[in-house]
Amino acid sequence: MLAIESIGKSLIFFGIVLIVIGSLFVLFGKVPWFGRLPGDIIIKREGLTVYFPVATMVLFSILLTILFNIIGRR
Repeated sequence: MLAIESIGKSLIFFGIVLIVIGSLFVLFGKVPWFGRLPGDIIIKREGLTVYFPVATMVLFSILLTILFNIIGRR
């Protein structure tokens, strides 16, 4: 029974994580600067747009690192 309980707890945890990530995507869609930082590369040509959000992903990585370090200290 212990294995089933741990699987259930893991599923609940991952479900909560997915809800939080989905909420962040909805929230970041409304933030005007997200994805438009200096350092984000946009190449526009006729019939083609290529987007490399370099600065946005660096900022996102720093925020996640801080968050996981805070959570991991418990």
